[in-house]
Amino acid sequence: MNADDWLADTRTSYDTVAASYAELTRHLLDETPEERAVLALFADLVRAQGGGLVADVGCGAGRITGHLRNLGLDAFGIDLSPGMVDVARREHPGVRFDLGSMTDLALADASVTGLVAWYSLIHIPDDEIGSVLAHFRRVLRPGGPLLLSFHVGDESRLKTEGYGGHPMKVYVHRRQHDQTIAWLNEAGFAVETHKTLTSAESKLGGIILARRQP
Repeated sequence: MNADDWLADTRTSYDTVAASYAELTRHLLDETPEERAVLALFADLVRAQGGGLVADVGCGAGRITGHLRNLGLDAFGIDLSPGMVDVARREHPGVRFDLGSMTDLALADASVTGLVAWYSLIHIPDDEIGSVLAHFRRVLRPGGPLLLSFHVGDESRLKTEGYGGHPMKVYVHRRQHDQTIAWLNEAGFAVETHKTLTSAESKLGGIILARRQP
């Protein structure tokens, strides 16, 4: 499958489930204190860098973007799915949400102080991860924090139904910390901390906090 195929499938799938996705995930952070703590730490790191724009890449319906703004950050969201962007704008009026892809990130070099990819790398094939992380490094300021979350595991599976029973056609890639950390190191990031947790978000979730190397 080429990039156009899986990107189109991902876009169509999330357009289909956008409203149900928003409804079913809206309150997940209320049930995940460890994830709230990580997001608060990320916000502190952004402030320590002097503040500035924060990109939530693969923002979906915007709940993480909204949470980051509640933490005092100048956060905005980017998502591949027009349906998701429409829902995000309705759910969070006045907040910036852009249509775009992390595979071709339309942001200027060193234009953001922090970047979050919250369970949004899970549909990116292994052979595209390096390119995506290169975009992340390019748009981050030197020393800027990067926060990733993902499903931990070794398998990839095709998801054909999701969020309200709607049809989907997306591959969900589960990954181990060591592989993800190796990709980050190769892309010019220094990993500061990582952990595995069980939460409402994921039965086995991984979190990695890294910084862009100069």
